[in-house]
Amino acid sequence: MLTKNEAIAKLNDLGAASQPFSFYCDFLGEKWCVEPSGERDFKLAIDSDFSKGQQSTVNGKLLTFKKKPISLERFKQSFDQVIHQINIGNSFLTNLTFETPIDTNLSLEEIFQYSKAKYKLIVPDQFVVFSPETFVKIHNDHIYSYPMKGTIDASIPNAEEAILIDVKETAEHVTIVDLIRNDLSQVAQDVQVTKFRFIDQLKTNDKKLLQVSSEIRGHLGNEWKKNLGNILSKLLPAGSISGAPKQETIKIIEQAESYNRSFYTGICGHFDGQTLDTGVMIRFLKKVNDELVFCSGGGITSFSEAEKEYQEMVDKVYLTI
Repeated sequence: MLTKNEAIAKLNDLGAASQPFSFYCDFLGEKWCVEPSGERDFKLAIDSDFSKGQQSTVNGKLLTFKKKPISLERFKQSFDQVIHQINIGNSFLTNLTFETPIDTNLSLEEIFQYSKAKYKLIVPDQFVVFSPETFVKIHNDHIYSYPMKGTIDASIPNAEEAILIDVKETAEHVTIVDLIRNDLSQVAQDVQVTKFRFIDQLKTNDKKLLQVSSEIRGHLGNEWKKNLGNILSKLLPAGSISGAPKQETIKIIEQAESYNRSFYTGICGHFDGQTLDTGVMIRFLKKVNDELVFCSGGGITSFSEAEKEYQEMVDKVYLTI
């Protein structure tokens, strides 16, 4: 495991040499694993054209999956802390997350193998990720980001229209797009929002969800490879899973959440020598002693209602199998 400064230097050197590598890091970008010669201690899979689907059996076993979320009352304790900080002006948007123990008859390896997701990562006997969210992509001297903010149950009548006109969801998404645009402006020129609030559909093990994203693009110039470590470190932590303003909101997160995120909401990715593709490590399932624990959450704004945010947190505990 590398420190932040060690990782920056290594990524800069590998980028300058156009040498392929895969990596992952924690939420705050303080701990990194970088493998320049392929995955050794972890497996990473990136599939831009992954097939969204469902299945009821894995290796002949009927899939079982049971959530054991915290109570609404416990959720409200942290929610009220965040709302107070928002009301006194310390944050406009805070991403609040929780741990949810689950019961399933699948192993981490089986979840990694059979999940349908754009970004899949497994660190054996520690955690697995099956994330739909891109952090940044770099190709043709341009950097792209795709913040994902806004989730709704697709079975709700007129779900697509409902989420696009929802005041809270709109405010949350606009705030994150503005934050990411400012983040990219630290490393790129001519930063623009090229697509605003488009919808993807995701099939989970128990329902269909609609998720809202935008695309933001900036120009890096032709010497970005030798600065790859600096570019990534300046953009961390990911704005979509921290909040705005970022540094003050991170302090709120550390006070309101009852656990250390560690690698949850970090980033992972692959550099093939010419292009970089990275994902945000959400949809995260970890092993704690002999128990499996899912991490999930959502963005809190001044428009948020505790019951709706609680339900979103629970809805995001799922498998894409």
